[in-house]
Amino acid sequence: MTGFVSFVSSGPGDPDLLTLKAVSRLAAADAVLFDDLASGPILAHARPGADLVAVGKRAGRASPKQHHLSRLLVDYARTGLKVVRLKSGDAGIFGRLEEEILALSAAGIGYEIIPGVPSACAAAAAAGIPLTRRLMSRRVQFITGHDVTGALPEDLNLAALADPMATTIVFMGKRTFPLLAQRLIGAGLPATTPALLAESVSQPGQRLTRSTIADLATTLATDTGSAPAIILYGALPDASD
Repeated sequence: MTGFVSFVSSGPGDPDLLTLKAVSRLAAADAVLFDDLASGPILAHARPGADLVAVGKRAGRASPKQHHLSRLLVDYARTGLKVVRLKSGDAGIFGRLEEEILALSAAGIGYEIIPGVPSACAAAAAAGIPLTRRLMSRRVQFITGHDVTGALPEDLNLAALADPMATTIVFMGKRTFPLLAQRLIGAGLPATTPALLAESVSQPGQRLTRSTIADLATTLATDTGSAPAIILYGALPDASD
């Protein structure tokens, strides 16, 4: 007997932002393998008696290896269970979704992907601003702030990232943003370009800090804190604009 896996996107953390389909799959699951940022009150929607297994990864903390996680996912599904793989934000954005899909496909296990509210969209909403602006920001780009070693990726397209007509969202980039900002300024992006540090988006500890890329880089060079965060920069309006 082979089970089925639902990749459920939990959104940024506020259970009120779950989709109806996400709630339905959680309520029916026999097992939920959840990310660290997709836990807390969201797990209250899981069926009583379901196996709840923490498999999340956090920078600077001991975390399960991806191949172990994929193996665990396959093993649960092979027992005939309905499995939810609960991922933070939207599962398809820097969630290592592809590795887990490939493992399931190789094992002949069916799956579905349920989209969710990306943390970038939730951060902009919390700040009261749009991600795009007519005539000013016609493009949105998502990048990761670190590679597999934790360093700033060396193959970034700096010309695109220094485009003042784009809104850029940096995931997992607090530690590497000082270096990124230095390279952006060197590529021609003004040091005064607006930036927003969004920490613990949609959760009780949410904190939004408006700055510039230069000032934010200076701040993060001495204190990154431990809260999960994303960074937005570009043609960002004030909430009153």
